Amino acid sequence: MNTEPIPVEVRAGETYWWCRCGKSAQQPFCDGAHKGSDFSPLKYTAAATTTLWFCACKRTATAPLCDGSHNRPAAPSPG
Repeated sequence: MNTEPIPVEVRAGETYWWCRCGKSAQQPFCDGAHKGSDFSPLKYTAAATTTLWFCACKRTATAPLCDGSHNRPAAPSPG
């Protein structure tokens, strides 16, 4: 999976559905691949027409936009 942020030209007032599960073939947006899981997409409505960087690593604290988390080591898995 690509973990680099994805630049997207968004349009003011348009709604985008950001993939939270990471399984979508249409990253960074949802294509329904989460069906049957506990995941659901995040609704995002653009405030302005501009280019935004959407998170692809799914670790951002500012979902759906990138906060640089892909540059930090992932937390170790419990176990």
